[in-house]
Amino acid sequence: MSVGQFCNRNTVVISKEDSIVEAAKLMRQHHIGSLVVVEKQAGGGKPIGIVTDRDLVIEVLAAQIGPEDVTIGDIMSFELVTAHEQDGLYETLKNMHAKGVRRVPVVDSSGAVVGILSWDDILEVMATQLTELSKLAASERQRESKVRPPV
Repeated sequence: MSVGQFCNRNTVVISKEDSIVEAAKLMRQHHIGSLVVVEKQAGGGKPIGIVTDRDLVIEVLAAQIGPEDVTIGDIMSFELVTAHEQDGLYETLKNMHAKGVRRVPVVDSSGAVVGILSWDDILEVMATQLTELSKLAASERQRESKVRPPV
């Protein structure tokens, strides 16, 4: 299973020069908690950071800084962890755990952002697989009871 199969392709991006207010508006408009910060390049945007709703609260509101006094570039994460579309889901999960991140931008072979993968996405995949596994046990019992009726 590759990251590209399960990542969210409706990724909302922002520039590091944009305002905190613009970020908050985008998050509200799209009902999301993070934005991928990109640097424009030919063929798409290259991810350079992430900004989350938590960043807005911790770095701006809690510090009592006026939103007009900072830009996205001032509060975004700088040690960005990314995954390539063809990377394995399990390996990416291990990397996310090792780096302590909950979201990773997914990039194509040219380095342009094509999606984002969150631990929520991975949890949904795992829950679906566990559900299918539990159905397998039940269907096995039903099949056996038809093939081998009680004596």
